[in-house]
Amino acid sequence: MNRRVLSAALTVPLPPEEAFRLFTARGERDWVPGWDPVFPVEPQDDTAPGTVWLTSTDEEETTWLVASRDFPRSVSYARITPGVRAGTVTVALAETGAGSEVTVTYDMTPLTPAAAEALGAFAAAYPSFIRSWAQLIAGHLARHRC
Repeated sequence: MNRRVLSAALTVPLPPEEAFRLFTARGERDWVPGWDPVFPVEPQDDTAPGTVWLTSTDEEETTWLVASRDFPRSVSYARITPGVRAGTVTVALAETGAGSEVTVTYDMTPLTPAAAEALGAFAAAYPSFIRSWAQLIAGHLARHRC
């Protein structure tokens, strides 16, 4: 079993101050199909360090925690799927002439051999996974720009 650190970048045609929200628990609801975070304690600011939320699929439930935030440059989330995997997801935003370059880094450790196999498949597909984010965000922005 190996820890995996996966990093890829996408471009968002918004300055970091506006793009930042797209990578928050509430903001991802706008563009990620099926993303439905549940907050055990409803936060005023879902990017405040220490904020917790849960996501679930038919197969698993994941607990998320905001580990750090440096608005509008970065946000880091700890995530644990009990008995499956644990790690962090960090989103770093840098201003460019065309908006923001957003680097998304998953640092994950599998907790079982089966999870290691699934994480290996995720790693192999990671570049296309992040490209899909760019496409989903572009579609969302096209629908909501005036």
